[in-house]
Amino acid sequence: MINVTKTFLPSLEAYQKQLQRIWANEWLTNRGALLVELEEKLRNYLSVDHILITNNGTIPLQMALKLLGNGGEIITTPFSYVATTAAIVWENCKPVFVDINPEYLTIDETKIEAAITDKTTAILATHVFGNPCHVEAIEVIAKKHNLKVIYDAAHAFGVTYKNESIFNFGDISTCSFHATKLFHTGEGGALFAKDANLQHQLFYSHNFGHNGPEAFHGLGINAKISELQAAMGLTVLSYMETILESRKKVVAYYKQHLNFKELKTIKIREHTQWNYSYYPIIFETESQLVQVQKALNDANVFPRRYFYPSLNTIAYVKGAAMPVSESIASRILCLPLYVGLETSELEQIVHLINTKIC
Repeated sequence: MINVTKTFLPSLEAYQKQLQRIWANEWLTNRGALLVELEEKLRNYLSVDHILITNNGTIPLQMALKLLGNGGEIITTPFSYVATTAAIVWENCKPVFVDINPEYLTIDETKIEAAITDKTTAILATHVFGNPCHVEAIEVIAKKHNLKVIYDAAHAFGVTYKNESIFNFGDISTCSFHATKLFHTGEGGALFAKDANLQHQLFYSHNFGHNGPEAFHGLGINAKISELQAAMGLTVLSYMETILESRKKVVAYYKQHLNFKELKTIKIREHTQWNYSYYPIIFETESQLVQVQKALNDANVFPRRYFYPSLNTIAYVKGAAMPVSESIASRILCLPLYVGLETSELEQIVHLINTKIC
């Protein structure tokens, strides 16, 4: 069976070496030595000033909205994973959708200003499949209207834009370290803020608001990660060159062999060093997608309709119509992409797709 993704598992022996350190320390959580080491290594690897590792990739969105959303209207994209919208609603804010660019698939920055009201407090945009938003334009709009900017960068580990870490844009950026991501801690995530005071707020917020064992800075939540997860992160990090090179080869195969007279794919924004996190193809019609998906499933190949549906159509938000996002969401399919995908498997996938769309 070929799934859309497959968790990268490092050498068991290498992971066990990290576990032995945990047993020796007798420390399983509450910012142990392995977590501190992982944060330092990721700071250097990603070229960021601050990083706070969390126990999943959704809590960072909730924390960011708790600190910056202030219960207001949040301008956001309808083309993202449901967690982006769910976090807004969960934190008692109101999502206000803005349609997407049909090529980059990120929020259409030219439509943001028209959606701003006196209740708008922040912009929450997604770097779709690791493809950066138009960060310069969004920054100009945010400054003009005194808005905060949060980036859902769940897919953007290691991405750079104009030689700068994508996590260095906006007031807060978030990332997912879920097992399906190219870098993972089994389950986990991270928060990034350039401002030291804001990073301090995030830090105490992720640990119940603690300021030492008997005092509190303020309101907090439990977003801590365990040493077992940190051990996985430290082990996986040492394989990043292998992971990226392998995924790059899969993407190159798709680019070379798929029939792009009948298909489209995402356009990566100029000046971006991409991370090959996902490989979406966009069909001319939804019926064409369904036909191809069935043929692949019948051959034990399981791509994913991702992102689907367009988030403005979810019942608990009942957003306005978003024609571009709704159209793309109905026609987009993410193909299998992971370390260890064999050339023979890629040949099978491409042959089935090209045959069915002709």
